[in-house]
Formats: sequence, C-alpha cells, structure tokens
Amino acid sequence: MRSRSNSGVRLDYYQRIVHRLILAHQEPVTGLFPASNVNSHAWIRDNVYCILAVWGLSMAYKKIADQDEDRAKCYELEQSCVKLMRGLLMAMMNQKDKVEKFKMTQSPCDSLHAKYSSKNGLPVVGDNEWGHLQIDAVSLYLLILAQMTASGLQIVFTLDEVSFIQNLVFYIESAYSIPDYGIWERGDKTNHGEPELNASSIGMAKAALEAMNELDLFGARGGPASVIHVLADEAHKCQAVLQSMLPRESNSKELDSGLLCVIGFPAFAVDDAQLIHNTKDAILSRLQGKYGCKRFLRDGYRTPKEDPSRLYYERWELRMFENIECEWPLFFCYLILFHAFQNDKRSVQEYADRLEKIMVRSEDGTLLVPESYAVRQDLVGQEYQKPGSQIREVVGRCPFLWGQSLFILGRLLQEGFLAVGELDPLNRRLGAQKKPDVVVQVVIIAEDNEIRDKLAEHDLHVQTIAEVAPIEVQPARVLSHLYTYLGRNRKLGLSGRKSRDVGILSTSKLYSLKDRIFAFTPQFADLSRFYIASDNELMIDILKGEINFLKSAWDLLGRPLVTLVLKRIHLDQDKIPLAMIQTMRKLKSGYINGTRVMLGSLKDFLNTSAITDLSFLGSTEDGYPDRLHSDVQTYLDEHLLRSFSNRSTMNLRGGQLRPRTLRRRMSCKGAIKKTRSINVDSDNLGMEGPAPLTERRLSSVVPPPWLQPNKQSHVSVFATTPEEGPSTPSLHLGNELVIRENIYPVDPHGSNRTTIDRRSEFVRQHEITVPKILIQRHRAETNFADTEVEELIAMLRETENLEEQGDILQFLVDTQGLDFNTGMLEEGRVVTVRDLLKGLYEKACQQKLWGLVRHTAGMLGKRVEDLAKAVTDLLVRQKQVTVGMPPNNEHTITAPLPEGELRQLIHDAYGDDESTSMLTQELMVYLAMFIRTEPQLFHEMLRLRVGLIIQVMAKELSRTLNCDGEAASEHLLNLSPFEMKNLLYHILSGKEFAVSSVARGNLSIVSCKSSRVSKKSQIGLGDPEGEDALLATIDDRQGQWLRRRRLDGALNRVPRDFYSRVWTVLEKCQGLAIEGRVLQQSLTQEMTPGELKFALEVETALNQIPQPEYRQLVVEALMVLTLVTEHNMVPSLGGIIYVEHLVHKANQLFLEDQRKVQGDATLCCAKIKDGKEQQQAASGMLLCGGAAYICQHLYDSAPSGSYGTMTYLSRAVALVLDCVPKHGEMECAIS
Repeated sequence: MRSRSNSGVRLDYYQRIVHRLILAHQEPVTGLFPASNVNSHAWIRDNVYCILAVWGLSMAYKKIADQDEDRAKCYELEQSCVKLMRGLLMAMMNQKDKVEKFKMTQSPCDSLHAKYSSKNGLPVVGDNEWGHLQIDAVSLYLLILAQMTASGLQIVFTLDEVSFIQNLVFYIESAYSIPDYGIWERGDKTNHGEPELNASSIGMAKAALEAMNELDLFGARGGPASVIHVLADEAHKCQAVLQSMLPRESNSKELDSGLLCVIGFPAFAVDDAQLIHNTKDAILSRLQGKYGCKRFLRDGYRTPKEDPSRLYYERWELRMFENIECEWPLFFCYLILFHAFQNDKRSVQEYADRLEKIMVRSEDGTLLVPESYAVRQDLVGQEYQKPGSQIREVVGRCPFLWGQSLFILGRLLQEGFLAVGELDPLNRRLGAQKKPDVVVQVVIIAEDNEIRDKLAEHDLHVQTIAEVAPIEVQPARVLSHLYTYLGRNRKLGLSGRKSRDVGILSTSKLYSLKDRIFAFTPQFADLSRFYIASDNELMIDILKGEINFLKSAWDLLGRPLVTLVLKRIHLDQDKIPLAMIQTMRKLKSGYINGTRVMLGSLKDFLNTSAITDLSFLGSTEDGYPDRLHSDVQTYLDEHLLRSFSNRSTMNLRGGQLRPRTLRRRMSCKGAIKKTRSINVDSDNLGMEGPAPLTERRLSSVVPPPWLQPNKQSHVSVFATTPEEGPSTPSLHLGNELVIRENIYPVDPHGSNRTTIDRRSEFVRQHEITVPKILIQRHRAETNFADTEVEELIAMLRETENLEEQGDILQFLVDTQGLDFNTGMLEEGRVVTVRDLLKGLYEKACQQKLWGLVRHTAGMLGKRVEDLAKAVTDLLVRQKQVTVGMPPNNEHTITAPLPEGELRQLIHDAYGDDESTSMLTQELMVYLAMFIRTEPQLFHEMLRLRVGLIIQVMAKELSRTLNCDGEAASEHLLNLSPFEMKNLLYHILSGKEFAVSSVARGNLSIVSCKSSRVSKKSQIGLGDPEGEDALLATIDDRQGQWLRRRRLDGALNRVPRDFYSRVWTVLEKCQGLAIEGRVLQQSLTQEMTPGELKFALEVETALNQIPQPEYRQLVVEALMVLTLVTEHNMVPSLGGIIYVEHLVHKANQLFLEDQRKVQGDATLCCAKIKDGKEQQQAASGMLLCGGAAYICQHLYDSAPSGSYGTMTYLSRAVALVLDCVPKHGEMECAIS
C-alpha cells in the first residue's frame, strides 16, 4: 500500500465510520434511510440530516485528492448524496397533486407526507393518521438542496423537476401564517393533534426561501429556465414573524431546543445578533442538563411517567413531567456546530468534552450518539426534589443517525478537514453581520405634460410616462399577474403561483423581459383598491413608512427603487396638494425621516438598481423558450394600452350612470355644501346636522337638539324615550342613538323591530311637532314613508347636496333593496339603486366627505383590499383581534380567515351599522401597518379589541372637543383616513393630543409636545385666553390617571411579566374569580408560566369586564396579589379569591378616607347618603359617573402615594384574605 499522509489516514478512518454507521443503511433502490432496522419508514427531516455527514466528508476528500482513489471516494460519497436527495424528490413528486391542492387549501390533510417507505418511496400512513404538515422538513430539504447545488452537486436533472421545486417554494412561502406540527411532529404539546404556528418551521422556511432565490438548479451549466424565483416579501414576512416570536417556539411551547437549528447551522435564519444571543441563552439556562438539552418544558416523551398505551396526554398530567423530561445529546452536536461557525474554539471544546462523556462506546470502540437519556423509574422521586442530581439511562435508538451525522460534521470542522464556508457555500452565516446603510431611490413620474408643468412651477423637474420610454411603468397588479405564470407545468398538472400579493420589496426592483425593461408602482398606490387610497395625506404617510421599511428590510444586490406616478386624480381643485409638494422637497433634500433617499429619473438609476429577469414567461413547454407565452403576450398587449395612458376616464364612470339632467346639476362645484359646520341660519338645516346621514335608519330631517335655538343642549340617554311622548328632543333621540347604540351598549328601543318600523313610527309620532323652520323647503322629505318612489327619484335629481342624496338612497335601499330598478336609463342600460350609490360613493371620495364615504362603502359591501392580510399580520405576531362591542357581541378572531368570512363576522358584530363596520376594517389595516413598522407599540398587549378602541377614540374626542358622545362619534366617523390613523397612533402610544380645525370643517389631530398646551378644543377659537387657559390646564391634570387607565384597559395593556406572575398567584390559591369567570388552579398543572396559552386564559377572563378603567383596577389588584406571593408573606392564599371584592373593598376604604380629609369624593360617592341618593345608586348611576360602582375619583388616583390605588388595594388584600394574619408585626415589602 502506498504511504498516506496523516490527514489521509484520518479521513479514511472517518470514511469507514460513515460507511458502517450511515451508508450501510441506505436502501439501494430508493437511496432513503429507514428509521431503524425494524422500522422501514423514512422521514424527510432525518434523512436530510443523515446525509450531511456524507456530504461533508466528500468535500473533505475533494480538498486532499492527491491520488486517484481519493477522487473515486469523493465521487462515490457525492453520488450517495445525490441518490438520497433524488430519492426524496421522487417520493414528493409522486404527491404532486397534494402540492397543487395545498396551495389553495393549506389544510393539513392536503400536505406532503412527512415520511415515506424507504423500500419504494410510497406513502406509509394515511393523510389523517399522522401529523404530516411539517413545513420545516420540506424547507430543510430545499435549503440543503440549494447548498449542495451551490457546492457543485448536480441533483436536479430536468425542467419538469425544476418546476416542481418552484412549486415547493410556493408550498412553504406562507409558512408565517400556517400552523403545522413542527419539528417534533406534535403540534400542541398535549399531542392532541392541534397544529400551531412554530418558530422553528417559520425560521427554516425563511432560510429556504432566501437560499433558493435566483438559484440555478442546473448549477454552472444551466440557463434562465432552470432558475428558481422567490418573492422577497414572502421571505421577509417569515423573518418579521420569526423575530416577533423568538425566543418563544409556539403558543404551547414557551421555549424549544429545536430553535438551535434556526439561529445557527443549518438555517442561520436570524439577522439580529442580540436575538440569537438571547434565544441561545434562554435555551441553555432553562433546558440544558448534564446529558444534553430537553426538547421543551414538560415534554412527556419517553419519561417514566408517560403512559405508553396512548399517544396523547391529559391536560392535568403535564405537570408530572416537569423536571424529569428526557435530555437529548443531539443538541450538544448543534451547539458544537453553532460555536464552530462563531469561531469560538473554547466553547466548541467544552461541548465536545461534555458530549464525549455521554456517548456510548460500541464493541469496536466507536463513539455512538444515543437518542435520549431518561431518569430511571426508581429515581424519579429524588429527581423531582433535586432536579439534575440523578443518573439517567439511554432510551431510544443508538446510534441516533441524525445526531451521529452532526457529530461527524463537528469532528471534521474541529480537526480542520472542513472550513465553515464549505458547509455553507451560500454564505448564510454572514446574515447577522452589520450591513451598510441602504439608500432608497425614488422616481416621480407625471401622468401627462400638464402635471409635469405644475410640478415645474415648484422647481420639481420630472418626466412624464411618455418620456421615460423605453422603460415601461406599470401598476403592481401587472407584476402580480405575471408571477402567476411562474412554475406552471401542464405535464405535472401544476398551476403556478396562487397568491396575488406583491409587496414593496418586489416592486422596488426593475424587471427585464427580452429587450424591454419594466418598472412597477407600489401596491399601496393602486387607486382602484379602497377608499383610503383617495386620501392623499394617508398615501404620503404610507409612502414614508414604506421607505423606512426598505431601509431595514432590503438585502438584495443593488439599491431599492420606488416609482410613483402623479395623476390627475391626485389633484385637489386642480392644484397639487401642499402635502405632496412638501414631501417631494424632503425627498429632494436627500433625507426623509432618517432614511437616505435619492430623487432622480429612471434612466439615472438603471445601473444602480436591482434587475430581475422574467425569463419564466417564455413558452418553454411548447419548445419556444425565446418566445413569450401566448397568454402573456395578449395580456401585456391589452394591458399596456390602457394601463396609465387614459386613466382619466375612470372619474367619469359615476357620471355616466346618472340621468343627463342630474349630471349637469351635479357638476356645479360651488353648490355642494362641503362642510358640515353647525349653522342655524342655513335654509337646509336638517341636512347639515351631523346625524341624519352617516348611520343607517337616518332619514328624518329634524335637526338635532343642539342645533335648535332655545332647546336643551344636551340629550341625556335617560331623559326620555320615544314612547313617553312627543317632545322634540326625544324624536332625535331615536335617530341619534344609532351611533351610541354601537359605541355605548344602550338601546332604548329594543333592537328586535326592523329599521323601517322604527323609522315610520318616529315619523308618525312627530308629524305635527316638526319645527316650522324646516317645512319651507323639504315638505316632502319630512315624511319619506308616504312619498312615492318617483318623487324621491325626482328629488334625487334636484338636490345637489350629497348628504341629502345619501339619505334618499339609504331610504331606497332600506325599502326597495340595492338592485331596485330606478326607472332611469343611461345609454340604454337600466340604472339600479346600486349604480346611483356607486356614483355617490365616487363623488364623496373626490370631495373628501369621509363620513359619507365610509357609509356608502359599507352599504355597497366594499371591503378593505388587504383586510385578511392585515388580520393575518396581527395574528401571526401573537395578537388576537376582537370585533364588536363588549360584553355581548364581541367576536374573537384567533386564526387567519378568508376575506369573505371576515367581512361577514364584522358585519354580524355591528348589525346594521355600516359606518362602524367599515371603520373597524379600516382600523385593522392601520393596526397592521403599525405592528409592521413599530412593533414596540404593542408590547404587553395580547388582544386588540377594535370595538373598545373605537369607543375610546370617541371618548377621547369628546373629552378634547368638550362635546357629548353623539357629536364625538360623528366627528370620529368624519375624520379623514390620515387623521384616523393619526388618532389611533396617539391612542396606542398614549401621547397627549389636541384637535385643531382645518379647512372645510375637517379636524386635524396634533401632538401636544408641551404639557402647557391647552388640551381643550382648538376648533375655531385658537387657544382660550387668560383664566380659561389656566382652568383648562388644571382641569386636564385632573382626569389624567382615569384617562390612562381607560386607555390601558381598552388596549388590554398589562404590566411586564404580568401573566407569569398571575401564574404564581394561581399556584398558591384554588382559583381567581373575575367577573364570574374562575381561573382554576388546574391551569398551572397544564401550562407553564411563560406559555402564551396561559396568558390567553387570563386575558379571556379579564375581557369579561366591559368597562376598561374597571378592568385596569382589577389588573392592579392582581399585581398586589403577585407581590404578596413573591415576597412569600404567606404559604398559601386559601380558596378562590374574588378579585372584584378586593377592588370594591379598596373603594370603600378610599371613601372612608375621603370623608375624613374632606376630599373631592365628598361631592359624589363619599357624600352622607340621603333617600334620593340611595335611589340613584340603586338605579346603577353613581353621581360622578364612575364605572361599576367605583368612585370616579379612585379611578383618577395615581397608583403610588399614601392616597394611591396600590395603598388601598394592599389594605383591601390584608382585610379580605383570611390567610393574612390580622395581628402582630409583618414585613411589608409593597413599595
């Protein structure tokens, strides 16, 4: 035998080990590895991990191949890898129909199988008999396929296989919103077969998507047809969700050692070095033991306490597994690789030593990695008492090939046969390094010469669409349509990409198609989508947000390029809106909101932008790869003609549907009363009151009471009801309460009667009492019910006030339905009520009458384009969403729903109130925008209760404007989308704001930087002078704690670590009762303190409380209880604790103190009671209006201080709980 270098001899030793332990088990026909000698099933995940050692060894041989036999060994090892990867590919291709179906349904029954027969690659268990949906396994396969291809292996042979793999990319691209069974095939840890969103699956999918992007599967020999395309936005969504979850694994697993493969080798899916560090530390501190790491807390698998006769666990028995979970040496192998990639030699050595101690030696002295170590049956008692003290025994397979393979890789790295770069040819490990600042390029293009000249007046020089040729500018929907051709394959029956969503990362590139170049405008600028797109200020705000997003999310070659087209429809009274000019000037300056930008023309940026080739649009299947697919050709020809050139016809659509006369009258600009300002002298007074229009059922034209001279100016809910007699205010009560009915749960009419009954009843009752002032002009209109439809339609032609038209159309919809034929004809077509409503909607959009816009949008059943996406964005970041008003019709959304179901759910929650249901959808979109850009606003919030948020927005407006509830609701519904988003932002961030008035009676929300700004209304008054200003400031300091509690309660914000601290309280008592819901102690048996499922249980109980400020006091009371338990004042808190009793007791103590010191509360609740007061208390009304019988002044006390709420709550705890000793000294640690 020729002499070998030392390294060669050592490699031959590893080759023998790999051959004996791994390759000897590879099935010759399929190339797959069976699970063990007795179980012939082959798991995708285990198989891919097994082959890594073989791949690593082949690369080590390639480096020292100084002799022919080494080259031969290298080739032999490489071909074993190819054989296995192709074996898995064949097994999955046999299930191609599942891949096609899953793109649509995303149902666990339609998923690819997780394991196949190693003999023939066919399925071994039924679709429903196993938790097959394991996105991490398919993702791992794609990731390693990409890495192996990049290292020079040829695994994929034909274009049909390429299109199958492209479809596997679609299969995993929505991983961030698909609950699966995860790396341990369990789903929820009780193993009842409930899938959940797993961070390890999302991380692996993100890694696979990034690795596959623009990869040529034929390696260096391929052409454009063998390249895989990934939409960057999908990978980024996975990243955002992953970052929001870590170090949590899922709802039921607060931590999982499986995350080691996501933060390190093989996925390297996390870009944030601090997050990697935190996740690793959490795993080491809570899951690491002497024999490896536990998979997750309370993992019962193979423990001595597990009942082997059944697969699932009872919820109560999970507590038994605490501290005796099996420990897996596999994770030491991951940690060795993790530190080797970090180049931390000391830690590598430390874990290598620890691993060697627990490995098993075979007869011939080979070191084997066992599957896991369990506590011996007879030592369980001692292990409970002193975790980690007892010896454990090997359970499961030995060698465990997944672990053995990683162990060998670690050895090859340690001994210098491999460099880390060889195991990661795609350089994924560098993802967490600091990147240079991104410069965002912005191009503004004018629709036509006229707009170009208008911009030039402001010293902004841009090109028109015609001038940027040969580059073609298209809306995002064209790109989304082109992407549906990706991955189509007739032979395999695969239909291409299903999702129609293209995000800002995809539209910020240029695209080449043969010799043409396309630029795409972002999706948010697509006007056909939803009414919020016609609010220019909001569009600018979204643009700033997207530019900021690009700064952090862009990681492609080249710079991002945002293309915007300025169109006719953006003009305001034929001028370019000021907000747009200001933004363009900012862009020109080179910085906007801290992001570097460059404003220029498309041709300037050709060389610096990312360009993607749309080569997949060729007719490869018909044998003409150089020709465009015929469908694509037709689509482009049709679309390019009409996309941006003659967009102006859109505006006329509403006009064409109307009768000629009406169109002429409607186009008179000045005639339309643009404002809704309160004006007593106007001749059409009733139409301008805020109420009659925006709500369903509003069509009587009696002015609201506050508009009538010499009438009482405030309607009390309790004052009169329509049945009591025809005083004018009561008439309005019926009409006005509509909003209140939704915003405050009060409905004095009982909501069972129909809208029309109710309306005609009012009209009947009040025919006589209608004030004279109205009859002059609207005789017919005061009594719609008896008016003939023809007359109404005639009135509709005459009136130019959009609000009146809204009223008339509303009545027609209620009585005749949307598809009622109005008898008008337009160009030979019948005009229905729906057509008229559409016309009105478009007019209202143009004129920015937002209340009317929201209402008509609701009546037309328009839906927010991205509603389902917005809700998904919130849910996948572990925020549940509720719609409707508490406590009766609040619906919780816990899992992503299709668009139609969501709309129906919201509609059911608000009944007839179209405006509020539209507003709900709008707010969900804004919440989703915020959670993407400013996730810190949502810390310590688990459920977003949109109904309560709307209530609080109205309350805040009524406080700031100093008006009553109805007026505030009215102002709220009339805020422009931009101001609505602004108000929502102020409420989420808890910032003070003031309201100032801008043109046309619209309100604008302004931040109060200094506390000296008077927070009272600035509408029309500017700041109140002198004394008033002083009063206002003092007044506002009073009420600030009440306001904070109200905001925190409505937003469900809780103190840090609140839920895990409640868990410790629950451990010490039999239960906590909140508003009739009891949290049982058994929850602690089932769930760990940091588990999201536990937090949701507590949240559900707290959400029973309808009043936000009261909910907040209950949270404070729970915090006092946690302090009692944390300082171990008492061994046990006894039976069930009724938390509300504590709050009421604290209120009593507070009132006693108030009487002693003559505090503010002596004016209301601490007054010495006489008969009248008691009556009032019995009817449920406190004088001060405090919620739930708690004095308003207690709500308004700061938490700390001798008169603070914490003081009273602590005293209440001491008095109410029997376990606290009543006498003697006690250490009081409540600060």
